Amino acid sequence: MSWMPTNDPVLGDPTTCDALELIIVPRTRDLGDGFAVRRALPHGKRQMVGPFIFFDHFGPVQFIAGKGMDVRPHPHIGLATVTYLFDGKIMHRDSEGNIQEIAPGAMNLMTAGRGIAHSERTPDVERSVGQSMLGLQSWIALPQAAEEIAPSFQHFAAATLPMVQDTGFTARVIAGSAFGKASPVTMVSPWFYVEVNAKAGTAVPLDPDHEERAIYVVDGEVEIAGERHVGPTLLIFRPGDRITVRAKTDTRMMFLGGDALEGPRHIWWNFVSSSKERIEQAKQDWKTGRFAAVPNESEFIPLPE
Repeated sequence: MSWMPTNDPVLGDPTTCDALELIIVPRTRDLGDGFAVRRALPHGKRQMVGPFIFFDHFGPVQFIAGKGMDVRPHPHIGLATVTYLFDGKIMHRDSEGNIQEIAPGAMNLMTAGRGIAHSERTPDVERSVGQSMLGLQSWIALPQAAEEIAPSFQHFAAATLPMVQDTGFTARVIAGSAFGKASPVTMVSPWFYVEVNAKAGTAVPLDPDHEERAIYVVDGEVEIAGERHVGPTLLIFRPGDRITVRAKTDTRMMFLGGDALEGPRHIWWNFVSSSKERIEQAKQDWKTGRFAAVPNESEFIPLPE
């Protein structure tokens, strides 16, 4: 059952059967050096889609030689992060000792649980020559019973993730199941995440079996039920309706969603929890240095005042 209030269709009233529940045009934020971030979730009208509680689209950005991304160590609790790249590379380091270069098409799931710290930087080779970067970072809120699980990190190279090839489109199943394929990623609640690339004129179905579903149009233009939508935009759908997405131009999009959680979450900075008190504890833990350190890092992002 979804905690989000919704109205059932009224028999004989077609206006109550609109499959598209909400359209979100992500707000843009410039983080400096031309690094643009577009944030689709959380939104004033919708906190989550399934367990997806945070959705950022970063780039495209071009770093010249000697420059790069430098996100200093910072903490998380109560969530899992998914960093997914279309272009460029990022070096991930975390307080559990995981060091992993993130490349386009790979699945990288860091589960914070009771607490983890990590950094995200441009690898040395790419920094020396410069690189372009385009990608997405999502946060997956954990079920209440799993908010305090042990932190962990999973990495699956692009070549190990299931690929679907059909007439006019390809799909990479990053997490969960779609198009008859299942990702090897281990999850603590049911959710799905799929990259779809469709040629102009191609129709792609969105599985109606998932409780909550959305499509993030990264770039391109789609038509759904006679209405056109241009990326970047997040399209959130009513449960149960059969959806066909028709690409009007060559289009890259993400299918996402899953089972709704038991209720809303509190979000403060990088912390997500069903408990305000737990977030207050996490604030003090970071401020007083009780999070484990990230190896090979001497910097950190201070707690916001």
